[in-house]
Amino acid sequence: MRGAVGFEETRRARGRRGGGRSAGLQEPSLYIIKAVFILDNDGHRLLAKYYDDTFPSMKEQMAFEKNVFNKTSRTDSEIAFFGGMTIVYKSSIDLFLYVVGSSYENELMLMSVLTCLFESLNHVLRKNVEKRWLLENMDGAFLVLDEIVDGGVILESDPQQVIQKVNFRADDSGLTEHSVTQVLQSAKEQIKWSLLK
Repeated sequence: MRGAVGFEETRRARGRRGGGRSAGLQEPSLYIIKAVFILDNDGHRLLAKYYDDTFPSMKEQMAFEKNVFNKTSRTDSEIAFFGGMTIVYKSSIDLFLYVVGSSYENELMLMSVLTCLFESLNHVLRKNVEKRWLLENMDGAFLVLDEIVDGGVILESDPQQVIQKVNFRADDSGLTEHSVTQVLQSAKEQIKWSLLK
């Protein structure tokens, strides 16, 4: 990690939680991720999923995202401590990708989710991780996110596995343009044969 925004604030806050070793311990939990969101270079939401009730309303979520963006958009860091939460982030052309966990979460775990998200989107968007391509492929972006995190639980952190699952789900989903054409052609053939009889 290159740097940490607000590191001293969080260190002091962690110290206040409890002087003794047992006072600061948290129960282990699978629910690591509080939120994942992607903002454009103006700080506007493009994609967001919140996994707990830390920010129950859309208004609170948008205010949090704006504050996080204002704090992180002009720094070279990859991690920030803000509002009692650990936030890892990455920028790419005109996008900012964020993964949010509580203040006691392992930054490396959060970073593995962020890396997996970025690498998977890089593949799905054909190496064009930028606003235009994200907006045109939003369904694929949500599939990627759903394969990585479900309800705040990290399901996968290997981009190759995520890509494989997303491709399988995309192949398995509904009617494609090709299959619609086949159905129409088959219907034409059946009508033609029924008229010739």
